[in-house]
Amino acid sequence: MVTLNQLIGVCLVYVAGLFLVAFLAERTAQRGRGGWLLRSPVVYTLSLSIYCTAWTFYGAVGYAARSGLEFITIYLGPSLVMIGWWWVLRRLVRIGRAHRVTSVADLISARFGKSNLLAVMVTVMAVVGVTPYIALQLQSVTLSVAIFAAPELGSGQGTQRFENAAFWVAAGLAIFTLVFGTRNLNANERHHGVVIAVAVEAVVKLVALLAVGVFVVWGVAGGVAETVARIDASPIGTWQTSDGRWSALIVLSAAAFVCLPRMFQVMVVENDDERHLQIASWAFPLYLLAISLFVVPIAVIGLEVMPQGANPDLYVLTVPLSQGQNGLAMLAFLGGFSSATSMVIVATLALSTMMSNHIVMPLWLRFSPLGVQQSGDVRSVVIRARRLSIILIISLGYLYYRGSGGSGALAAIGLISFGGVAQFLPALLGGIFWRGATRTGAVAGLSIGFVIWMYTMLLPSFGPDGALPARVFEEGLFGWGLLRPEALFGITGLDATVHAVWWSLSLNTLLFFIVSIFSFPTPLERLQGAQFVNVFDHSSASARGWSATEGGAEDLMIMSQRILGAPEAQAFFAHQALKQGRVGAPPAPTPEFVQALERELAASVGAATANAMIGQIIGGQAISVEELLAVADESAQILEYSSRLEVKSRQLTETARELSRANEKLTQLSLQKDSFLSQISHELRTPMTSIRSFSEILRDMEGLSGAEKTRYASIIHSETIRLTRLLDDLLDLSVLENGQVSLNQQVVNLHAVIEQAVTTAKASSGRPLEIQRRKRSEDIDLFTDGDRLAQVFINLVTNAIKYCDASVPVLNISVRRQDDDVIIAFTDNGSGIPAEAESLVFEKFARLGRGDGDGAGLGLAICREIVTRLGGDITYVPQGHGGSFEVRMMCTTPEKQSQHLLPV
Repeated sequence: MVTLNQLIGVCLVYVAGLFLVAFLAERTAQRGRGGWLLRSPVVYTLSLSIYCTAWTFYGAVGYAARSGLEFITIYLGPSLVMIGWWWVLRRLVRIGRAHRVTSVADLISARFGKSNLLAVMVTVMAVVGVTPYIALQLQSVTLSVAIFAAPELGSGQGTQRFENAAFWVAAGLAIFTLVFGTRNLNANERHHGVVIAVAVEAVVKLVALLAVGVFVVWGVAGGVAETVARIDASPIGTWQTSDGRWSALIVLSAAAFVCLPRMFQVMVVENDDERHLQIASWAFPLYLLAISLFVVPIAVIGLEVMPQGANPDLYVLTVPLSQGQNGLAMLAFLGGFSSATSMVIVATLALSTMMSNHIVMPLWLRFSPLGVQQSGDVRSVVIRARRLSIILIISLGYLYYRGSGGSGALAAIGLISFGGVAQFLPALLGGIFWRGATRTGAVAGLSIGFVIWMYTMLLPSFGPDGALPARVFEEGLFGWGLLRPEALFGITGLDATVHAVWWSLSLNTLLFFIVSIFSFPTPLERLQGAQFVNVFDHSSASARGWSATEGGAEDLMIMSQRILGAPEAQAFFAHQALKQGRVGAPPAPTPEFVQALERELAASVGAATANAMIGQIIGGQAISVEELLAVADESAQILEYSSRLEVKSRQLTETARELSRANEKLTQLSLQKDSFLSQISHELRTPMTSIRSFSEILRDMEGLSGAEKTRYASIIHSETIRLTRLLDDLLDLSVLENGQVSLNQQVVNLHAVIEQAVTTAKASSGRPLEIQRRKRSEDIDLFTDGDRLAQVFINLVTNAIKYCDASVPVLNISVRRQDDDVIIAFTDNGSGIPAEAESLVFEKFARLGRGDGDGAGLGLAICREIVTRLGGDITYVPQGHGGSFEVRMMCTTPEKQSQHLLPV
């Protein structure tokens, strides 16, 4: 017989081994080594075995002994999800990576407008729902310890004597999670130590259960044939299914597999590569098959060889002990111990992140008197909050275990937790597949589902006169018979689990959809909804309309250092500045930069808190024109849905607004066209009138001196050149637009092209312009049409000479590389183009210049057509003072460049 001291010694050695494995994995990851193991699909698949807790290891055998083959439903749900719904999991992983979500609460919050209310609701529900599950793990460990200490196998007489075992197990798990779960603030970083420890425990519990099963089949029953005969003779072997209960349990286990915080942690947050899901989609169901292979044989043999009244949840331990197999029993104990500890560690890690990000940090932000940029080390506050949350969560599990008396079958306790977290499913799936889902609908659905789950599953688990008085079970709440916890709305005859799952999930889903249909989402909800639903179309979302001043950028830097740490924040800012081409200077506070910073902070404090922190510093979010158009598109779709419900007036109103905007745009274009035609007529008439007048003078007037004849002929010549240039521009634009241009592609040096353009432009103008260049950066070879590209550069330099309104005009020509592209920026020190005219700058009818010699408004239109034909892009980039024209060209081999040239 194994003594209690031996058991404790083996456990301590095992835990020390896990500490060592986790420590080595962390050290290896920090040094950038071991990627073949730490980021392998095998480790990822094994980490998913966190689903298999003490309920699976101990409770499945007890479940089979009590309810026959019904235990299979707990494995069928996850298997169906992995095999048939892996594309849903892939969508979750892609969303998690794109939006840097840290938990299931963070994902739901980010989807519905980064609502902290939703995040708090999901966090509280998760903590309440997972608490019974943690208590289940503590109960399984306590019962298994009691087996080794009890004088009679399976009697459980030593349980009360060793109640402190649950306390010490809880304390040990808290220490392990504190050490390896809060080392990194960035929750989106991989917890390699924890994941490797979970993978090792997955192997241990699988090997242990298979070893017990092999012993039972060949060591006790006498072989496969004898085992099958005993199963056929046992009530367990009778195929009895309750359609309603089986369906409910399969749905419940599938929902829990997706929504459990620990499963979301290992499946989404800890995922390094989406392709790992393809392997896990068949490997994990095989793991479940292997771990459930001997459940029925162990249950049948346990019922035969164990005394009457023995706890079937412990047959995995008591059957080997009854046969004198102490070593095998010790291995089985370690398997059960691994199942319990791995679940508690990952669950508390996920829940502590949710509590610190969505409850503690928002409260700290609200009551901090100085604000995030002046309130000390935010990083230490977040880490301290997570550590306190870990202690609180494990303490709640221990208190539930003591409060419930440690009674009840393990499977029953597990189903309670499954029912709680399954309430996230409607909001989660509706949010990633339905753009019409709203925050109000999600709040309504979660609220009703959580209340019904508590009233019909959680509170009744404490028994009559526990959490609910006995008369409530008999008469209903407030004496209303329709509100009895196990016969809600007067419907009787349903299984208690089926009853609770049906009412909670159905009303949750129904209210979610109805309230979403009749509520109106905010613009931010619309935009987030479009990005979540169409995540595969644009995984990297367009920038939000954040706007900050240079002073605000400094405050962002201070806040980032206090959350990310000084080295990480400085490295992030330096990288963003380099992307903007600002060497040796801080990044400009553009919307793209602020959004990138928000996502970086979201990995540490959650999406809602990061959004609130940035908003506290630089104010609210603006909505850009592109986003307004996206909102308008969403509005049109919602109005289409609403028309089916007889609310066509809204659709007509929105259509009228769209028509008004379209009519306004057409009116503007029509005015521009009229202006263009008027200008062209004027430009053509003026030189032709001059030519006609002076030619008549030369023809009709006699006695003109030679100087006068030369003067009049020169005027005719210059006007002819002016007319020819105008006609050339019109012809050039027409040829480019019709694709009839012939390109002379060859390798040209960018420096030579810029030098030619600058020389030509300055020679044709008498106005002084200082041009600043870094010629070393221009030494780049391009495979393009050098003459056409020089034509673009000449136009841009000439425009700067004509229209720069600075007292001392300066033009800066800079060149930078970005991946396979080269970007040439022309930036002057003038006041730039007015904001209301930026969208029209490349229109061929637009004349925006304020300087002398305004043309017909064709130059930039021709530039755009040329650059487009060359496979590049030209844009106007507004800056703090003035603006910049940026030409982007491919800097690559002739073969690749030719693929980007438009057909001619």
